Amino acid sequence: MSEPTDLERLRALDERLAKLKKVQALDLNGVAEGHRMANHAWRMVTELVAGLLIGFGIGYGLDMLFGTIPLFLVLFILLGLAAGVRVMMRTAAEIQRKTEETATAVRNEGD
Repeated sequence: MSEPTDLERLRALDERLAKLKKVQALDLNGVAEGHRMANHAWRMVTELVAGLLIGFGIGYGLDMLFGTIPLFLVLFILLGLAAGVRVMMRTAAEIQRKTEETATAVRNEGD
């Protein structure tokens, strides 16, 4: 027969496995880690490109309106780039915050 220490170790192992399975079940509706990271990357690329395109559109429109072809175009493309980078940084901070919250929750469940 097994000693009581072996039974205790098996119970502890079983509890740890159950906690890990619960964490995997909570893992964003079963989306694989690589797919989730790809989604974040595409989101950031889209935000940057959207900022550039909006800046291009506004700059080109103002240049056509006032007849100053390169001036507003260049200015608003740079402003669009800055806005896109700012939104990307905000998204990265949001992703990092969510990751840290998840890691803290997993650590707290382990205690």
